[in-house]
Amino acid sequence: MQRPNWAPESIDIERPSVARMYDYYLGGSHNFAADRAAAQAMVAAVPEAPLMAQANRAFLRRAVQYLTDAGVRQFLDIGSGIPTVGNVHEIAQRNAPESRVVYVDVDPVAVAHSREILDGNEQATVVQEDLRNPRQILAHPEVRRLIDFDQPVAVMVVAVLHFVADDDRPAEILATLREALAPGSHLVLSQASDDGRSEDERAEAERVYRRTDNPLWVRSRAELTALFDGFELIEPGVVWVPEWRPESPDSAEDAERAVFMGGVGRLGG
Repeated sequence: MQRPNWAPESIDIERPSVARMYDYYLGGSHNFAADRAAAQAMVAAVPEAPLMAQANRAFLRRAVQYLTDAGVRQFLDIGSGIPTVGNVHEIAQRNAPESRVVYVDVDPVAVAHSREILDGNEQATVVQEDLRNPRQILAHPEVRRLIDFDQPVAVMVVAVLHFVADDDRPAEILATLREALAPGSHLVLSQASDDGRSEDERAEAERVYRRTDNPLWVRSRAELTALFDGFELIEPGVVWVPEWRPESPDSAEDAERAVFMGGVGRLGG
């Protein structure tokens, strides 16, 4: 297919990208035929796939609202993906204009579009880096330019941990990030869970994502809760994302259909 002008030459548009598949689930336009085919295969295996992306985006919005209300003014969003309506900087800076936001993503399309959207915003930026390289993220000049680690920071790791295998030691990644944070900082996590899913559904979802560069690694509620080590979980703890401080009781009905679990933790001290 013809390469659009927004797609960097370095990317393989014939190979599905998890960021562009997620964009497709959210109704975005920055995806290719290979991404759409893989996303449609995922929907065939797990019909709730678009719902889980939308529910996760709503969780992120509510978490940022909670954090700005709590006085947090610095946000490090790792695995931020392709920008869509409801980005962290939009929510945070609407509630608290002085908020500073750094997006981090490994996908070049996500980074290119973030740069375009953030052009002229002096209090938000994007860097291209992998969550599995936390020390490089923390040391990056653009991160250091906007984030003061002597003050509270909200680290967002939303809808990305299911692409980090146990062999990549996610607990150690999060511990490295935690050690850089001041008391009063927060960790926001969400990821796909296999709680309540059949073995056939899990196997088919994993088969679809093996077509990408990021195979799927689902986790249980107990496993996700353990990743908040060192943080005090904010009520209601680790739950299906529609159940995390819902805007109305109706919005949390059939919450397990969202597939994602998530929570917010606070660093004491």
